[in-house]
Amino acid sequence: MGRHEEVASALTRVRARLDAACRDAERESAEVDLLPVTKFFPASDVRILYDLGCRAFGESREPEAGTKVADFSADPDVTEPVHWHMIGRLQRNKVKSVVRWADTVHSLDSSRLTDALSGAVSAALDAGERSRPVEALIQVSLDGDPTRGGVSVTDLDALADEVASARGLELGGLMAVPPLGADPDAAFAQLREVHADLMRVHPGARTLSAGMTGDLEAAVRHGSTCVRVGTALLGSRPIVSK
Repeated sequence: MGRHEEVASALTRVRARLDAACRDAERESAEVDLLPVTKFFPASDVRILYDLGCRAFGESREPEAGTKVADFSADPDVTEPVHWHMIGRLQRNKVKSVVRWADTVHSLDSSRLTDALSGAVSAALDAGERSRPVEALIQVSLDGDPTRGGVSVTDLDALADEVASARGLELGGLMAVPPLGADPDAAFAQLREVHADLMRVHPGARTLSAGMTGDLEAAVRHGSTCVRVGTALLGSRPIVSK
């Protein structure tokens, strides 16, 4: 089986899983976006997914992502708009590179990072290097472990206000990853309540980025609007040097 057929088969299975999860949750399939996670995989795999109808992709590593986006965008047969998501932890020293290609950032979790991203986007807008703001999702910590990223639930409201007022950023919603070893249903149920509270103050923050290959069904049950799937689509990531 060639790579195109392999990825096409995997995409069919993942879409079937997602459709079934939505039916079980009594939700419409259109309510939940599938975000293929293409980090560690070549631009040729992104092109296969594009040919299969995908128009959004998740990346997390610089300079790999920037190079891949440039290679993909240079393909003359890519004629429809593509939305690129920065889904990994974002370091402040990488924001200038990331704003060259990212339409959405999933991992804002501090005032310092918000200021850095806002400054980089503003500079890119002023220089004509971007035409629109970055959609910013706040990563919320469900276990209080700072090593895994995410703002604490108690500090979320203040950070959301900062993001919503920052130049060059649009507060899109929340992202979270269940704590290691936790029951996904319990974690995503907590996340759903946190998201509902946020939307009472920021009704436009509708995106809830939650759920991956192993727990997308639980995420959909609890209101996820974006599931980030890599392994189930492209296989185990290649071994790469850091």
